[in-house]
Amino acid sequence: MNAASHQFGDLATQLLTESRRSTATDTLFKYNDVLVRSIIREQRQLEGFIQAALNDPKNNPANGGENPAMPTILLYQTAIMRNKRCLLAYHHHRIERLKDLYWAVGGAVPLLLSMPSGSSNVGSQQTGGAASAPSDIRSKLSPHEVDFLRSYAASLLVLRTEAFSSDGTEGLTEDVDLLAPITRPPKDLHVLVRVVRDCGVVSTEQGAIDFRKGHRFLVHRADVEHLIVQGFLEEV
Repeated sequence: MNAASHQFGDLATQLLTESRRSTATDTLFKYNDVLVRSIIREQRQLEGFIQAALNDPKNNPANGGENPAMPTILLYQTAIMRNKRCLLAYHHHRIERLKDLYWAVGGAVPLLLSMPSGSSNVGSQQTGGAASAPSDIRSKLSPHEVDFLRSYAASLLVLRTEAFSSDGTEGLTEDVDLLAPITRPPKDLHVLVRVVRDCGVVSTEQGAIDFRKGHRFLVHRADVEHLIVQGFLEEV
């Protein structure tokens, strides 16, 4: 890495700028693997500089005086710590974004991963962006982010089963749906819905119902809440 062509920390600044753009445009950008790897290489280079300065006999006076290379070592260490904070901020921003998308689709991980790239802001229309944009959300994620989503969903499933299920739990008379939206609390147990997208046959309290596009049904809200959140049905 040529120190004359850039300053240490420039790459990390680019990463934070990308996160700010993502927030400003309410868009999930493709995981910048190239930039992240470049910052990690810079970290290793800085660590090498520090080790070389510490091992240099010229920087270790025999009389026990102050190491003349300490200001340089401090500069390198400051750059390392800043890079680490920027990497953590970048990944934290993406993880929080993925959590928001997960809850927006009612916890349906397969649906989230297959969503079009222009639908990262669930519930609103997005502009298409570049013609070479990835075709779905999954193509914007790193393998570790996909693993995180699946682990996050599995943890919530365990929580729903062990802590909020009525089976064998004293004092709890019905299951609690953690994924139900709370922005608009329901007023009735039943809801009139219109089918926006075909979703096949669904088992409900009234029996099996074939939800075909354009049809309307009066059903128990708890049976179709997840389909409303995922955009298959809409309240009338």
